Amino acid sequence: MKNLGNTNMKIKRVGFGGIPIQRITQEETNKVIDELVNQGINFIDTARGYTVSEEYIGNALVGRREKFYIATKSMSRNYEDMKKDIEISLKNLKTDYIDLYQIHNLKIEEYDTIFDDNKAYKALLEAQKEGKIKYIGITSHSLETIKKAVEDEKFATIQFPYNIVEDQADEVFKVANKKGIGTITMKPLAGGAIDDGALAIKYILSKEYIDVAIPGMNTIEQVKENVSIINNVTLTDKDNQKIENIRKELSGNFCRRCEYCLPCPNNVNIPQNFLLEGYYTRYNLKEWALERYNALGESQASKCIECGICEERCPYNLPIREMLKNVCNKLENK
Repeated sequence: MKNLGNTNMKIKRVGFGGIPIQRITQEETNKVIDELVNQGINFIDTARGYTVSEEYIGNALVGRREKFYIATKSMSRNYEDMKKDIEISLKNLKTDYIDLYQIHNLKIEEYDTIFDDNKAYKALLEAQKEGKIKYIGITSHSLETIKKAVEDEKFATIQFPYNIVEDQADEVFKVANKKGIGTITMKPLAGGAIDDGALAIKYILSKEYIDVAIPGMNTIEQVKENVSIINNVTLTDKDNQKIENIRKELSGNFCRRCEYCLPCPNNVNIPQNFLLEGYYTRYNLKEWALERYNALGESQASKCIECGICEERCPYNLPIREMLKNVCNKLENK
């Protein structure tokens, strides 16, 4: 067990990511939560945007709420919408308090305004004073945003992608840990691109400055695999060789969402397109991914004019134009 930053949440270092719950039933969710109890996993992370995830988890936690710390998050940016989302989360999760409520996927251009009187942070502070939430956190896919959050120290936790092929937040996590800000790693299996779940989790937990990894899980077998290495997180020479092999295998076509490719002159949201293709292909969240892809509108992959500017900027030399064509093949006209 480890404290999540300076909070009083003492958690197992493998938590539960609630995004894949969307593709199973309530009965199957109950069985997964049963296994969390069996394995001593006591940190659950979900979100308002994960369709039925909050509701299914809330139903499964009836009678055993005290066994878990619950984290959820909202994309709402203004005061009134965040207030509403907090109430919906409380209702869905069948609880009168939420341990950690996070501003979800905040972009750098939104950061400075989020603290204004008519914005979401004020609603979170009020809910905290009322005892409806215990701590306020932030999640993002923008390294610049997370750096800013750590500098400002207005959030109890940060959540950012981190895995064998996405380690760009390494220094930020170290600084956050020194400051007592909780460090939560999402996408520990790189959105399903890494097959060896146990090794992927072991790699993350070998970093003492990372508090918890939250792999998405929707089967009992996944829960068992992801928690199997928790008492032995020292990487062996064999582990390190496997890690290098995974990096080499994924280096040619894996977007790390560093956003150096942006802005696109034709307004294509390149990293978001790749993220949604991953949800569609690897997470098997087809309807959910398509709904969000269609909502991109003029920022869809199909709007790419193949100018190649993004590829000149990409530090990983990704064939972005070909990868965007793959997104179109997978997600267009479905």
